[in-house]
Amino acid sequence: MSSNSGTATRPPRSLLRTLRRWESALVVILIAVIAFGTIESPNFLTTTTIFFGGLDIGQIAIMALPLTLIVITGEIDLSVAAMLGLSACVFGYAFEHGTGAGLAIVIALLVGALGGSLNGFLITRLGLPSIAVTIGTLTMFRGIAEVVLGNSEVTSYPTGLTVIGSKPIFAHLAYPFLFFLILAAIYALVLHKTAVGRSLYAIGLNKEAAFFSGIRVNRTKFILYLLSGVVCAFAGIVYALQNDSSIYTAGQGLELNVVAVVLFGGVSIFGGRGSVLGVVLSVLIVAASQVAFTLINISSEEQQIIFGVLLLFSVLVPNSAAGYRRVRAWINQGRTSAPAAGAEL
Repeated sequence: MSSNSGTATRPPRSLLRTLRRWESALVVILIAVIAFGTIESPNFLTTTTIFFGGLDIGQIAIMALPLTLIVITGEIDLSVAAMLGLSACVFGYAFEHGTGAGLAIVIALLVGALGGSLNGFLITRLGLPSIAVTIGTLTMFRGIAEVVLGNSEVTSYPTGLTVIGSKPIFAHLAYPFLFFLILAAIYALVLHKTAVGRSLYAIGLNKEAAFFSGIRVNRTKFILYLLSGVVCAFAGIVYALQNDSSIYTAGQGLELNVVAVVLFGGVSIFGGRGSVLGVVLSVLIVAASQVAFTLINISSEEQQIIFGVLLLFSVLVPNSAAGYRRVRAWINQGRTSAPAAGAEL
């Protein structure tokens, strides 16, 4: 009995081998991108570009971490960037109306917790599909953000806080990227070194088997959505301070970039597979690519097309084996059910 429960909470060796292969491919891609940028522009590997590269990818990278755990369990959260925008607006509104910066940060984080809890409740308690729920809350969060600030913009935050968008730390590292690295270390420890992380893989591989092995599936998913709301709210606060601006359009359109980063990092859209290391490598590749494309004057619109191709590539290549198995199982199921149907006729 113990051996069965052990296998239910541990990702199979074949998946671990797949992970290693994909992460190795990401290392090769990262080296190729760095080589490309260095060849195309002498300004690629400079402290300035490293700083701005980390600054540009910071919020996307932070939001990718909670989404990684959610996708590993077989769910999705498309409201991450909308929560960033809402928390940035709430933070700005509270600060503009005389609330101290510290209390305004707490209020924004609480809003993130409420938004994440709403997602978790609708998905785990009412049994609604996560893609439909988070598309709905995405729209709702954006609408609330517009109600909170309207067309106005909050600026002039304390210079001691806005420094995170103008000055590097450790010579040339941007504050948002440092926050990401710290959070990534925490997420990696939880996902790969604890029983909680093993339970997330088990849920993604087979939630029924995970439930019967003693894992509280719904409670685990609810906590993941709650944490996603809090972390995305933190990203919204960082966004507001980095840009010294809160506006309801903050982070608009970033949700697909976040999903692309997660899937490109090798996290399976079917659940049960993925690693924080893969996501970190994906973030580095995207950041380096953005810097290289900007230096060689590729427009933001063209970069969005590249992101779309990356999203498709991220779904097709790392998940091709799982997709093939699902299609084959569906075909085999159809073949075995055909004679039975004929016998009835």
